Amino acid sequence: MHKVLTIGIVALVGLMSTAPASAARVKDIGSFYGQRENQLVGSGLVVGLNRTGDSPRNEMAIRTLANRLQGLGVSLQMEDIISRNVAVVMVSAELGTDYRAGSRIDITVASTGDATSLEGGQLLLTPLYGADGQIYAVSSGSLLVGGYAVTAGGDTQRKNHTTVGRVANGALVERAVPTGIDYNIQSEVEWVLDEPDFTTAVRVAGSINEMLEGEVARARDSGTVVLRVPESFLGDFATFASIIEAAEVTVDTPARVVVNERTGTVVMGADVKISAVAVAHGSLTIEVQRKQDVSQPEPFSQGETVVTSESRIEANEEAGELKVIEGVTIGELVSALNAMGVTPRDLITILQSFRAAGALHAELVTM
Repeated sequence: MHKVLTIGIVALVGLMSTAPASAARVKDIGSFYGQRENQLVGSGLVVGLNRTGDSPRNEMAIRTLANRLQGLGVSLQMEDIISRNVAVVMVSAELGTDYRAGSRIDITVASTGDATSLEGGQLLLTPLYGADGQIYAVSSGSLLVGGYAVTAGGDTQRKNHTTVGRVANGALVERAVPTGIDYNIQSEVEWVLDEPDFTTAVRVAGSINEMLEGEVARARDSGTVVLRVPESFLGDFATFASIIEAAEVTVDTPARVVVNERTGTVVMGADVKISAVAVAHGSLTIEVQRKQDVSQPEPFSQGETVVTSESRIEANEEAGELKVIEGVTIGELVSALNAMGVTPRDLITILQSFRAAGALHAELVTM
């Protein structure tokens, strides 16, 4: 049942990918130059854990807690603190260029010590730093772990990953990220594609020119489209940007096959082509069976019990069938391999062989 279902999914993906490509909005495949996410990071302390925090042998947790308490006017030495309810964590977040002081962003909290769970924890006030060493946000709040870990009598019950949690809107932005770009006074701006491709870049420029009925855009390279801001939009970049983002374009992607051998997942694009190639599929199964015979003496005969071992080896080889596959679409390839009884994991091996033989005209990505 599992084999039929998985191969059916692969076939469905192949048949769906042969359908005509639909247009995507320009805003979904790129962004204006300078608009990007910036990484923030900080080191903090989670308290309120139910004896699932860092162990006493982790001096970093005790030292951090002592420093926090001393900062609040409580004079304590490290040896005075015995607690399993605290954990040292790393806090990370992404800050976009459009956020201003007072905005809130989500944060991710991850344990750095030997805590077993952050469930029910409270993150104390933690500053978040950018790559330039400046503080851009401060974070705090109750963690949402989405799982649990319970240990009793040496047995452990665990659901999901309990040493990483999130806090929705857990960081308060203190300062905006400086970009050095004032779009309202720019006569030219650049649109950067997420996936550089010459064909897609040319199509984006053509779609924008058609929408604005003029030579406004031109593709400079595979990843950049240069936009000339019309005089009517100078000082009103937001309106100009909304028009650009609403333009639709058919995205051209390279032929690619992505395989995951661990899960048996295969995803193939619509432009994958197969040259003429012959395929033989079969398998060899070897089974070793061992049987022990026990011979016991008659009662009161003073004999000894004898144990003998007997082994038997059986080898079964399925008949390999040679088929010629040529000039097929991805849907026809999947159907032909299904007819040969190919499992998803065998399909991965066959695709790798196609690539080695030069018959698969696509990039093969192994995960």
